[in-house]
Amino acid sequence: MITSRHWQVFETFKLHFERTANELAEQDRDPTLVGLTVSKRQFERWYGGEVKTRPYPALCRVLEAMFRYPVDVLLGPAQESSAAADAVPRLRLVMPTRPPSSPLEPTDGNSGFDGIEFTNTPVPGDSTGRDTLERQVAMAARRAFRFSAMAEGSTIGPETLDELHQEVRRLTAAYPRLPLATLLGDLVEIQDLSFHFLEHGRVRPTQARELYLLSAITSGMLAKASHDLGDPRSAMTQARTAYVCADNADHHAMRAWVRGLQSLIAYWDSRHHEASQYAALGISQVTGVTGTSAVWLSCLHARAGAALGDATAVRESLAKAERARDTASPDDLDEFGGIMTFPVPRQLYYAADATAWLPDAPEAQQQAEAAVAAYRQAEPEDWAFGDQAGAHTDLALARVRAGTLDGVDEAIRPVLDLPADQRINGIVASVRQVHTALRDPRWLTAPEARTAREEIEAFTAAPAAALPR
Repeated sequence: MITSRHWQVFETFKLHFERTANELAEQDRDPTLVGLTVSKRQFERWYGGEVKTRPYPALCRVLEAMFRYPVDVLLGPAQESSAAADAVPRLRLVMPTRPPSSPLEPTDGNSGFDGIEFTNTPVPGDSTGRDTLERQVAMAARRAFRFSAMAEGSTIGPETLDELHQEVRRLTAAYPRLPLATLLGDLVEIQDLSFHFLEHGRVRPTQARELYLLSAITSGMLAKASHDLGDPRSAMTQARTAYVCADNADHHAMRAWVRGLQSLIAYWDSRHHEASQYAALGISQVTGVTGTSAVWLSCLHARAGAALGDATAVRESLAKAERARDTASPDDLDEFGGIMTFPVPRQLYYAADATAWLPDAPEAQQQAEAAVAAYRQAEPEDWAFGDQAGAHTDLALARVRAGTLDGVDEAIRPVLDLPADQRINGIVASVRQVHTALRDPRWLTAPEARTAREEIEAFTAAPAAALPR
């Protein structure tokens, strides 16, 4: 079917996949599908018949909407799929008549098959020989890139370096928006290639600096991946490697960014003094840095200060972040986008996260509401499922601490509806804070609090780290 539609070029398939994902997100009012994409490696596995397990549910939903067949038929053995195509009903995507909603609006709990109807329209068959050839070509493309990279070996060429740069840019943009399972394999492979060139190649100084920068960014993303899976030790190891690479690249902004990453890892590991120290160290390194890293570091310092109970430091750091935002201009890290930049919605979330710690902070609920609204209206490139979930959790926490259960379920419901592959470490830790707040003696016998605690316990029992890899 891919061949008959002339989608065998990865970029073409990816375009149709992303378009269908966004249509489904609008139809089902499901923000988890916004910006969903597919890696080149995953596409090649599907196209080449290398499928050993069923993809994650979100990917299945998009594939079924694209091809209008159940996923078991689409990924079944080729000799059976052709015969089964005549017997299995096709799926037709039906767009809703209601007006488009915000892609970030909380889900309404609808099934992934809502808006899909069954039809019996046949699909033209393909030539088996041509199909086999096309699959072999697609599978060979990935091998070709790695071979060309190895063949250049001692003298890395501009084509290979450009390919690496584009892959890193793709991954940085995708990281905040997609489940980790869809990206981890590519991250590991790109890091491995970058390290190979630096270890075994003879590269010009300008090429070496770029390779070290790409290695720093990739190692930084793998540090975040380790953190997201609840492994702070591996996260810090990757972060230290990222700092060494940034140092070898002599990249001032990247060094500061890695200090921010180390602060984030320490913060979620409850090492709040260490988190504050890393943030302060990063702030000391941002002189001359024009990008949004400076904003992030001040927000990290505010959040660590809040965990330490220093209300004065919180407000001073948040004010410093505002001043840094006013003077910021995009640098080369911001141009990578995604995880390498710090947009306004994320700044509002950090402000909400910091004030949520403070006792008797009347602005806590207002800050959280502003962060939730910002993510609901965010541009796709600024959206991050983890930070949006954090904003909703902060709003629920602020309402509980304000002495009311009104609106708590509404605030936390979009988080509890997240699929297991998006229940990363930071989200699980944030939800547990709400659970702790709901154990206050005031709420122990309240039915709505008891129900919320039970749902939170079920949510945290199935984090992303527990999924098979």
